[in-house]
Amino acid sequence: MVFSSSVFLIVFLPITLLAYFIVPARFIKARNSVLLAASLVFYGWGEPKYILIMIFSIVFNYVCGLAAGKNRSKAVLILCVVGNLALLGYFKYTDFVLETVNRLAEAGLALPGIALPIGISFYTFQTMSYVIDVYRGKVEAQRDIITFGTYVTLFPQLIAGPIVRYSDVAVMLVGRKTNLEQIAEGVRRFIIGFGKKVLLANQIYVVWMELSTMENLSVSAAWLGAVAFTFQIYFDFSGYSDMAIGLGKIFGFDYLENFNYPYISRSITEFWRRWHMSLSSWFKEYVYIPLGGNRKGLSRQLINISIVWILTGLWHGASWNFVMWGVYYGIILIIEKLGLLKVLEKCPAVVGHIYSLILIVIGWVIFAVDDMGKVAAYLGMMLGSSQVFT
Repeated sequence: MVFSSSVFLIVFLPITLLAYFIVPARFIKARNSVLLAASLVFYGWGEPKYILIMIFSIVFNYVCGLAAGKNRSKAVLILCVVGNLALLGYFKYTDFVLETVNRLAEAGLALPGIALPIGISFYTFQTMSYVIDVYRGKVEAQRDIITFGTYVTLFPQLIAGPIVRYSDVAVMLVGRKTNLEQIAEGVRRFIIGFGKKVLLANQIYVVWMELSTMENLSVSAAWLGAVAFTFQIYFDFSGYSDMAIGLGKIFGFDYLENFNYPYISRSITEFWRRWHMSLSSWFKEYVYIPLGGNRKGLSRQLINISIVWILTGLWHGASWNFVMWGVYYGIILIIEKLGLLKVLEKCPAVVGHIYSLILIVIGWVIFAVDDMGKVAAYLGMMLGSSQVFT
C-alpha cells in the first residue's frame, strides 16, 4: 500500500483517522494501540507474512532495550547489533553475495531468491539506534511493548523514512495532543508531498525511462534524461517525506525535516547536509563517530569516511551500482576534505552551484542504472561517446 493509492486515501486513512480520534486524547495507550494495529495492516497489505518479521524485530529489540537499560551490558549491545544486521543481511544481501561469488569464482551456487520485506532497512536502523541510545543512557528503555511497537511500526514513515530516532519522539509516544491548527498543517504538508510524488515525480520518471532505454543518444538527450532523473528522485523522496511529516502531524508527531533544498548546494559536502538528512545524521551518529570520526588524525578520518560511504551505498540496495555510488561520493567528499572545499568557498557562488549540480547529476546516473556496463555506456553518451568507458 502506498500513500498515493486509492485504497490508502479512500479506505485505510479515513478508517484509521476515525478509529484514532474516537479514542479520547487522554487515553494515549489506546491511541497507540490503534496506530499499532493500523500500521501492521498497512505493512502487511501486500505481503502479510512479513508482519512476522516485523513482530520479531519489535520483540527482539524491546527485550534488548530492557536488558541494555538495566545493566548497560556491552554484550547485550553487541547481540542487538549483530542480530539486527543479520536479519537485514539475510533478507537484503544473501542473493547479492551468492551472485557475486558465482561471478568471481564460477561457483554455480543456487540463488534462493529471497524477497526483500518492505521497509526493513528503515525499521532496522530505527530499532538499532533505540537500543544503542538506551545503552548510552541517552533515553530510558520503553517498558510498554505497545508503545515501543507503535514507534517501530508507525506507518507514516515506515516504508521510506524519514528515519525517526526514538529520542526524537519518546515524549510524543507517551503524551501528545493534536489541535485543529496542527491537523490543518499536516493536511497541507501531505497535499504538497502528494503533488510532488504524483504530479511531478511520476510524470518526470516517464522521461527518464524513455531516454535511459534508448541507444546512441545525443549528448543533449543523455543529459536531459539524467537531469530528469535528478528531479524525479528529489520529488519522489522529498514528496514521500512531506507526506510522512504531514501524516505525523495529524497524529500528533513532529518529525524532523528530511530535505532542505539540496540542489542549491555549493559543494557535495553541503549537499549531504541537505539531502536525506535523517540518513546522513544516522550514519554520522552511529557509524562515523564510533569509528573515531575526525578525532584520530586525518588518515583515520579519511578511512572512516570511506567506510561510511561504502555502507551508505550498500544500505540503498544490494547491487554493485549502489556500492560504486557510495564510493563515488566518498571519493568526492575526501577530495573536498583535503582542500577543495576551501577553494570552493573562495569561488563565486555560481561556480560551486555548477560544480555540485554536475557531480550530483552524474551520481544519480550511477544510482539509477543497476548494470555497471550500462552505467558506463550512459555516462559515455553524456560525454559524447558511448565508447568512452568501454
